Amino acid sequence: ADLDGVGLKFIVGSRVTKAPADLANHFHWNGDVFVDGQIIDTVTPRHARSVVNTAKRRAEPIWDPVRHPTSWRAVWQYSKRRAVRDNQTLNAQEARARAVVDGGKAPKSTRFVKTTTSGRTVDEASIERARSLIGLKGYVTNIPVTLMEPGEVIGKYHDLWHVEQSFRMSKTDLRARPMFHHTRDAIEAHLTVVFTALAIARYLQAETGTSLRSLVRTLRPLQEITITIAGYPHTATDPLDPDAVRILTALGLPTR
Repeated sequence: ADLDGVGLKFIVGSRVTKAPADLANHFHWNGDVFVDGQIIDTVTPRHARSVVNTAKRRAEPIWDPVRHPTSWRAVWQYSKRRAVRDNQTLNAQEARARAVVDGGKAPKSTRFVKTTTSGRTVDEASIERARSLIGLKGYVTNIPVTLMEPGEVIGKYHDLWHVEQSFRMSKTDLRARPMFHHTRDAIEAHLTVVFTALAIARYLQAETGTSLRSLVRTLRPLQEITITIAGYPHTATDPLDPDAVRILTALGLPTR
């Protein structure tokens, strides 16, 4: 909500427990049957008390920020491979729950175990509901379909590892060590330098196909100095190894 409030776009993962409400149309008209790679572009309520999806209409609602002020856009995808993995996890959780109910030692919280005044029982309804949702992954966004197709929304979310990698790069290769600044201007200046270096590093990686660490190791030792002897300038440079020549050539820079 804060990001949307300042005009920024976002894509975040959705909790699977929201799927029944988001996919009410699909479950009503098709049951819990999906095909591998199937994508459903729909809406999800911003608040639990809101109802924005109705099974009266078979077509999925197309999210629009003006027509749906109490909801976000939701993109759901079914993956057969994910379903296999989810099913294995669910089987293990069910077995653990049944072992607890049968008298095993209960950890602090065990999924599918329902505790009442009469004792512990297996929550069969929750297990069935969970099985109907295996293989599903949801993505919530405020980007309308006119700007980004559902497949691209999923693809952009999967690119999140690039962001995480950038933070690791900034702390290692770019040496963005903790700096004890005390004023806002100093803090912003330091971050500006780091992110400028990150942008340049990303460009160099894309152009050369070489990791930032290799770029730094190859290019950092290279130096050029100019000295004046008897009134005449003399320039000396380090010899370029084959890796340096390849990188400079890819960037369109002279190698001599």
